[in-house]
Amino acid sequence: MKKSTTKKDLRKALNDDIEEYLRRGGEVHSFARGESGLVDGRYNEQAMAFDKRQERTPVPEVLKAIDDRKEARKKSPRRAPQKRSSGPKKKVIYDDFGEPLRVIWED
Repeated sequence: MKKSTTKKDLRKALNDDIEEYLRRGGEVHSFARGESGLVDGRYNEQAMAFDKRQERTPVPEVLKAIDDRKEARKKSPRRAPQKRSSGPKKKVIYDDFGEPLRVIWED
């Protein structure tokens, strides 16, 4: 049977890997918050995808047609929705301590 890995085991394995990396001469650099996203002290504007704005095509006739349909629907006579009978519903009766006492069925 395979033993499952716990968070403690995973944390120990990661710390061991970091220690091994540092023992072999690896370095860990610290950066101020947000500093790693800067190029020469400024944000890399070429990497920002939300910078480009797309021109919108005006479509007033389509919007007018949609509004006309909405108005026509509001003015047309509607039938009242019919109530569906879903059958009896189960209801649990509890005592003062939250323990179920019995089950009853309600229409």
